[in-house]
Amino acid sequence: MKAAKRILILNGPNLNLLGKREPDTYGFKSFEDYFVELKTAYPEFNLVYFQSNHEGELIDAIQRNDIDGIIINAGGYTHNSVSIRDAISAVDVEAVEVHISNISARETFRHDSIIGPVCVGCISGFGLSSYQLALQYFSNIS
Repeated sequence: MKAAKRILILNGPNLNLLGKREPDTYGFKSFEDYFVELKTAYPEFNLVYFQSNHEGELIDAIQRNDIDGIIINAGGYTHNSVSIRDAISAVDVEAVEVHISNISARETFRHDSIIGPVCVGCISGFGLSSYQLALQYFSNIS
């Protein structure tokens, strides 16, 4: 029997406040509650979730050697973390960038992602469903 792909879902700064922070933009559900739903909906994957407000911890998670794919919502680091971009480039694992809100429709400073170019794709603006769309990508390359 083939082992389930280990997919790391990585959330950056302030995403620990989902369900509380700006619910009109980010919704009313915590990511922990949503993660339970994802695990139920995608039993073919071994999903691993990690959130941190600290750049170095996110980089350490990217550099794990026991994962087969990354879904990353780098939060504010999307726009300014050369170190996270370099970490994604350095590992031999495909990454999909996701955003809950449509970053192109928000403030100008949110429009540009420096990590997007080193990811296989970017999904933005579909609420928490952005993570499901990323998992569908990994399902299709299995």
